[in-house]
Amino acid sequence: MTDPLPEFMKELNKENVEQVLAGVRPFLQMDGGDVEFIGILEGGIVTVKLLGNCNGCPLSLMTLRAGIERALMNEIPTVKRIEAVQD
Repeated sequence: MTDPLPEFMKELNKENVEQVLAGVRPFLQMDGGDVEFIGILEGGIVTVKLLGNCNGCPLSLMTLRAGIERALMNEIPTVKRIEAVQD
């Protein structure tokens, strides 16, 4: 039997990822960017698509790792990595 996750830790699913992304989205939108949830891969990998000014921005990797990935990992401990997909 496994112990349930504490309330402040969320399960890795689309709904919870979307909820975390909604929290970082205003910061991206202030600079003309956005993020779209794409999916969850095996091993705790979340895939997203960077939109608007975030797509192709030289700082997009920093935004992805230091902003979006950190927020996801803080809220959903089973997230291991985030990857951006291209068209």
